[in-house]
Parts: sequence; structure tokens; C-alpha cells
Amino acid sequence: MINAVGRDIPDYLLKDGREVYQGKNYRDGQYFKKDSPRVKKHEKPEGSKLCSTIREACEKCGAHDGMTFSFHTEFRDGDYVAAMVCKVLVEEMGLKDLHVAATSLGSAQNIFADYIEEGIIVEAQSSGVRGRIGEAISTGKLREPAIIRSHGGRPRAVEAGEVHIDIAFLAASSSDCCGNAKGQGGKNNCGSMGFAMHDARYADHTVIITDALADFPNIPCSISCIDVDAVCVVDQIGDTSKIATKEARMTENPRELMMAKNVADVIAATPYFKDGFSFQTGVGGPSLAANRFLEEHMRERNIKMGFALGGISGAVCDLMDKGLVERILDTQDFDQKAAAHLFSNPKHIEIDLSQYANPSNKGAYVNNLDFVVLSALEIDTKFNVNVITGSDGILRGAPGGHPDTAAGSKCCIIVTPLTRGRMATVCKDVVTVTTPGDCVDVLVTDYGIAVNPLRQDLIACLDDAGIKHVTIESLQEKAYSLVGEPDPLEFEDQVVAIVEARDGTILDVVRKIKPYSFD
Repeated sequence: MINAVGRDIPDYLLKDGREVYQGKNYRDGQYFKKDSPRVKKHEKPEGSKLCSTIREACEKCGAHDGMTFSFHTEFRDGDYVAAMVCKVLVEEMGLKDLHVAATSLGSAQNIFADYIEEGIIVEAQSSGVRGRIGEAISTGKLREPAIIRSHGGRPRAVEAGEVHIDIAFLAASSSDCCGNAKGQGGKNNCGSMGFAMHDARYADHTVIITDALADFPNIPCSISCIDVDAVCVVDQIGDTSKIATKEARMTENPRELMMAKNVADVIAATPYFKDGFSFQTGVGGPSLAANRFLEEHMRERNIKMGFALGGISGAVCDLMDKGLVERILDTQDFDQKAAAHLFSNPKHIEIDLSQYANPSNKGAYVNNLDFVVLSALEIDTKFNVNVITGSDGILRGAPGGHPDTAAGSKCCIIVTPLTRGRMATVCKDVVTVTTPGDCVDVLVTDYGIAVNPLRQDLIACLDDAGIKHVTIESLQEKAYSLVGEPDPLEFEDQVVAIVEARDGTILDVVRKIKPYSFD
């Protein structure tokens, strides 16, 4: 069946009420029944939930063949806990047919690729897939198609009962013996635990894994002991130096600075740029740099930002410290500066992913966004964006909050260079659609600005401000003239991953690539 972004979705995937993507806000106003978590009662007086080993915690929580386990990835590439737990489940306990429900999968969990190839991990649901795991899935090694969801789509699926978590293993920077846990107060502070909070509430069992045992009660806390079954203390839960990636840096590249300035100029030309406006940006070079130029416009007009949202960097915290941001609503921290700021400023507030972006609650914060600035691996002439598959068709990225913020904001701006190396970023058709074109409003490149024809109001705003813009087709033609038109990728029929739209409908599928060497 052909969906609203023109992708052919195999009929056999459309079962148990699953539908194809039918456009932005298709399911708005529909009712659904929330799945209640199954909770094990603890009525007897209990002085401590401490377990001496991870295996003891697993056994206490009834770890078994075929179970679904989850973990959060606030530590990003520095996470130790997921691999540590999986080794126990597989190599010590001999469990099989495991299902993974992660907020993201990356190089820190590379050992999962071995278990996928051995047929021990049979299903993976995640908001991102990178590294060896992406290669294993893309070459058809996973028994069931992986399911890729956005940060808002994940809590929607959990609350709807589409994902049932048997045990959540959650890394915490500090915890007391009963499980009051947070991302601060230890030797490895990750900051916000917005990814973990929802799992703790909905999993049948929750295990807190920490390397800093605090006195009871360790409050205020991100995760309450009322949702925790076991606590385990290990030597090291992660490497916080790897939370910040190379992309999360303030660029000094002249080309990226030019794009960042143009982004800020576009924002300032719209009617939404007024006192109390709301804003979110990604962590790519030009996205982060937009903060610098936005500050100039804010000071010129003597206005403040009402709130900044989402994953937070030190650049956003700097704006608050300068008195230019009233509130920060934080789901994850991209650097140690932001992590420390969360616990030192009472107006910097931790929120969970359902509050942030769940399209099936009564008002996620993304619905109140005026602007979001996002990056892209590629964008096509229909404004569809791909952020998960590389030019070789391999899973190498994460939708994260990209589709959620694009859909919820009044003005979604994609900023990306026209080409990367010898690859065209602006193309005729993206490899995989992760954010539909009906959610994207403006594209800013180093060769010009394009506005989605659906947004004639924004076109008028840019014209009034004297900001030049061109058609996206002309940008695509320029890209091809510089690097050539790419050869079409070759895929087999097997579907190796399903890309869900944030509302749970099928946006696209990823098929198995033809034999490919990773040497």
C-alpha cells in the first residue's frame, strides 16, 4: 500500500490494526486505552533493595527466555550498563530469544551485534541504531524487523501496550538503597534522566544500577523508589566524557556560521519571534551556532525566550545565564556543562519523554514550540528528511525528537550543507523517510534557502524581510551539478526495519541491502 509520503508498505505488515502513514495529525482526537503497568507489591517492611550482583537482581525480577528488557542512553557513547547487563543475561544466565526496547542503540552496545548474529537477540525496538548493530540489522541478521520510533513515539507505544517491558535496567548517577535515583550526586553525572523516567513507571520490574550509593532518602530524585524492585552497585556505570559527541561543538567553520546566521535571520523574520517565544535546536555545528546569532536578534528587539526544550547543550544554558531564557525543559544533556546546570538552576527542569513529545497524551511540550532547528543526512524535493540511513543504505542514525518537534512546532527549519564529500544532501528522493515533508517548513543550505510551498505565509515573511530564497528543486539541481546524481541503491525484498511515524502508523521500511563489505 502506498502511504502519504509515497512509500510502498508491504501488505503483510498491515495487521493487528496497523496502518500506513496518512499525514500530519491523522490520529488527532482519537481515543486509545492506556496499558496499565503490572506491578509487584512490596507490602512487608523492607530496609533495602540492594543486590550483590546484577545476576541476583535479574533473578529477583524473574528474568526469563523471551523477555523484553530496556535501558536508557543518557550516557550516549559512554554507557557501560546495557552491555554489562546483556552479558549477564546471555553469558551467565544463558537466556535466549531476547527482545530489546532501547531509547537508542549505538557503539556502546556493540556486543549486541554478536548476540543478534547468534540469534540470541531476536527483536530490537529503538529510537536510533548505529555502529555494528546497524550493520547487523541492515544485512538481515535480526530475526524480526527492527522497529524505529521517535522519542515521542516510544512512550506512546509503551502506554498503548505495543511495547511491554519486563525489566528496565536503568543507570543512575546516584541512588539510595531503596531506589531513589537521579543523574547527579555521584562520580559520573549524566544530568537529566528524562529517557529513564517513563520506563521506570511502565516496566513490570525496574533495576537501578549505580556506582554511587547515597544515604536514604536520595531526594529530590528522577526515579522514585516506589517504582524500583532492585538496586545494584557496580564499579562504573559509564564514561561521562563520551556524552558529548564531536557533533556537539560550537563550530568555527565559516560555511556553517553563514548557515547559522541565515537560520537566525529566518527566525527573526517570522511573526513567532516575539517576547516569550519557544525554541529547540539540535547539536550539529550550524544548529548550535544558531544560538549565537539568535542572541543578537533577541538583544536588538529586547525580547526573551519563554522556554528552550529537548536535549540541552551548554550553549542554551549560557543564554539562560545571560537572562535571555526563562525556562529550560530538559530531556537529556549533551555535555557536562548542561548536566551541572540542571542541578544548579531551579528554572532548568527535568522532564520525561512522554511530557516532551508523546502525540497520544493531552498536550506534549513540542506542541507549544515556536521554532525547531534540525539537521539532516538528506532532504528531498518533497521536503522529506532522512536521518537514519546513510548513503549506502546502512542504519546509522536516530530520529530522536526530529519528527516530533517538526510536527509540533510552528516553524521547522532544516539546516544542512548542500553536499557532504561527494554526496548530494538535497536529492530527488531520500533513502528513508524519517520526518515527513508536511512537517518541514524551511531548508537552509550553504547555497540558498528554500521554503516549503505549503507555507506561503513564511514565503511572504521572507519576502517582506528581503531574505532571498529559491525553490528546493533548484537546490537539488545545483547539488547534482556539483557531485553528480547518485546511483540508486540496491535492496532485497526482505524488510529489516520498520520506521514508525510518531502516531504509530508506518512511515517507511528499510530493506536488506545487497551483499556489502564493511572492510
